Amino acid sequence: MNTKQENRNTSAAMEPLAIGIDIGGTGTKYGIVDRVGNLLFSGEMSTRNHPEVMPYIDNLYENIAPLIEQAGGIGRIKGIGIGAPNGNYYKNTIEYAANLPWQGIIPFGKMVEDKFKLPVVLTNDANAAAIGEMMYGAAQGMKDFIMITLGTGVGSGIVANGKLVYGHDGFAGELGHTIIIPDGRLHEGTKKRGSLESYASATGVRLNAIEFLEKSNKPSLLRSIPPEEIDSKKVYDAAIEGDELAKEIFDYTGKILGMALANFVMFSSPEAIVLFGGLTKAGDYILKPTREHMEANLIKVFENKVKILVSHLKESDAAILGASALVWEMK
Repeated sequence: MNTKQENRNTSAAMEPLAIGIDIGGTGTKYGIVDRVGNLLFSGEMSTRNHPEVMPYIDNLYENIAPLIEQAGGIGRIKGIGIGAPNGNYYKNTIEYAANLPWQGIIPFGKMVEDKFKLPVVLTNDANAAAIGEMMYGAAQGMKDFIMITLGTGVGSGIVANGKLVYGHDGFAGELGHTIIIPDGRLHEGTKKRGSLESYASATGVRLNAIEFLEKSNKPSLLRSIPPEEIDSKKVYDAAIEGDELAKEIFDYTGKILGMALANFVMFSSPEAIVLFGGLTKAGDYILKPTREHMEANLIKVFENKVKILVSHLKESDAAILGASALVWEMK
């Protein structure tokens, strides 16, 4: 190998890296990422099995420390970026997260910083996914877009003029908790009624299915499944078998989502709305009614201007990439 090639390889080997951590209600995904978005090392662990936060952080450290060594040691790590439900970018705290086992206001960033001896920046999990999409995904080059994550819940990240919208307290962009049906379905986590998340998440599809089965006499493959075992995948499986009731469930879910997206468009006039998460795997069963009802509820000036895109980042990687991207903005 010539000297120039050796120097180039040595330089690449010494480039700083970032740790990205995506905390979900069920599981936590983490990885070590380089500046151009290559996920070099990754893993996952349970969130749900840690009722106390400090043992969770201890377990997180035990899992990530060997990856740091494989990556060349702690000297190569510039910092840690974290995406978490109800993560407060300004305070590095997790506050009143309904989907996590830890209650109240948790100084999570400081706790991780003390454990890892590395600088930490923290934001909402959907904001992290939006940053990942802007840097590495479908929103590359866009300065105005909205990211909607359709998983167990509905998360969102709003990018306007190239910047994430945080609001005065760090919690802007909770579009999943906007009320779309007044006095509608109770959300068990927030105790509020009629939120988008109650209808258009994977959980919402399940509840929509149970409601449709109770109110309709139509035959359906779903009737052979105990109600507690119905989930969005089973509704999708029934739909692709030609089940008319399952299709109606997706039509209804898409109607609710489309109405909400129309409101969001008229709020920030984005170039695109990027949909991300497990529910997008239903394809046109969910996307077609969503597009139709979004357009049907827009005033003239916004019609046929806003694209609905599906993220092409791997679901397991997007939030890790976005969380790690926060690190490059550190001073």
